[in-house]
Amino acid sequence: MTAFRRGRLGAAAAAPAAGEVVEQLLATDGVAIEHILSGELDAPVAFDQDHDEWVLVLEGTADLEVHDDQLALEPGDWVFLPRGTPHRLLRTSRGTRWLAVHLTNR
Repeated sequence: MTAFRRGRLGAAAAAPAAGEVVEQLLATDGVAIEHILSGELDAPVAFDQDHDEWVLVLEGTADLEVHDDQLALEPGDWVFLPRGTPHRLLRTSRGTRWLAVHLTNR
C-alpha cells in the first residue's frame, strides 16, 4: 500500500532562466507524475520515449513539434504522446509549468 502524501507545486517564478527543473511528485505501479518548470530553451530538445506520456501546460507557453505538426501550447492545453512518438520541444517561455504523467507498464 502506498503511503499518504501531500505536496505543493512550485511557482513559475522558481523556473530557471534556461533549461528545466523536473520534480517527480509520485511514482507507483507503472505511473510517474512530474511537475516541470521550464526556462527558455537554448535549442530544440528531441524526445523519443519508451513510455506513454501525457503532458498538460499549467502556465506559460510552449511550441511542440509532433511528426510534421507544430503545436502552440497555452495553459490548459494537453497532449498525449504514445511511446515511440518522436517529438521536439521547440520553444518554452520562462516560467512555463507542466504536469507530466508517464505510463510505463503498458
